[in-house]
Amino acid sequence: PGDDGVGKVEMILTDKRGKERVRKFNMLRKDFEEGGQQKYFIYFIEPNDVRRMTFMVWKHVDKDDDRWIYIPSLDLVRRIAAKDKNSSFVGSDFTYEDVSGRHWAEDTHEILREDVLEGSNVYVIKSTPIEEKSSKFRYKLSWIGKTNSLPLREEYYDSKEELVKVFTANEITEIDGELIVTKRTMEDKKKGHTTVVTFSEITLNAGIEDNIFTERFLRRPP
Repeated sequence: PGDDGVGKVEMILTDKRGKERVRKFNMLRKDFEEGGQQKYFIYFIEPNDVRRMTFMVWKHVDKDDDRWIYIPSLDLVRRIAAKDKNSSFVGSDFTYEDVSGRHWAEDTHEILREDVLEGSNVYVIKSTPIEEKSSKFRYKLSWIGKTNSLPLREEYYDSKEELVKVFTANEITEIDGELIVTKRTMEDKKKGHTTVVTFSEITLNAGIEDNIFTERFLRRPP
């Protein structure tokens, strides 16, 4: 929500043996037009193997999003191809597309039923990719809050209609009158791997400048 936003993010990755790894980064987002283009900028702080790495997304309405990543150890800016959008984001259970979002028009949507999820009234919606190659999942089920329109749970199914991944909104916080999912979990059912993401120090309508979202600042973040 808001014209732009900035916040700190902690990402905890836990494997099937219970071993944890932690990633910390700052995230900026700006809307360039209502319901239109958005841009994201991520700067990694910890651990040392990803420190100073940056990630940038230009989200478009009518074409594939543009994504870039800067790898400081190689001093290399790499363009992330559209076909790689379903790859893991820095080893987590979230993909690049999960981080920057999938456009609603890429799928067909069907309301299956109304339900109650942990005391919240929800719509259960089935989303199926229009182009099969645009996603590695056959379809997704979403539990959308009736009063806040937030995704409270998402289930991803593969070509065999087996449950592969589950997204859960763990905490919802009101900031400047807006409801934001400030803690979220993605669980890989096949690998027994889980990623928990927590947002903090969120500021909306911070007045982020347009020129931050350029290749120049990938190498030298402001």
